[in-house]
This record gives sequence, C-alpha cells and structure tokens, in this order.
Amino acid sequence: MRRDVFQAIADPTRRVILTLIALQAMTPNALAEHFDSSRQAVSKHIKILAECQLVK
Repeated sequence: MRRDVFQAIADPTRRVILTLIALQAMTPNALAEHFDSSRQAVSKHIKILAECQLVK
C-alpha cells in the first residue's frame, strides 16, 4: 500500500528531514544527529518519505 504524501509531510520530524536534505545531502546517520530519537526512528521516517517518492 502506497502512503499518502500529505500524511507523510504532516509529521514535523519528516518535514525537518526534508528541509535538511534540501539544504545538503546527508546520510541517515548524519540526519539522526539532528534529533533526540534513535537512528532506527529516523530511518523509519526516511522509509516513509521514500515510499511517497519524496526522497530517493
């Protein structure tokens, strides 16, 4: 099942991830350093953004 783009960008963490990636290419580890959550949680957010074709 493909996720809805608007549901994906409704999450504030995913919006910050999109902003960070728009400014500079970053690895998941580099992105995780910007959040208090685990790398696994950030990876889950990235996966959702990828499913919506917002990141590659």
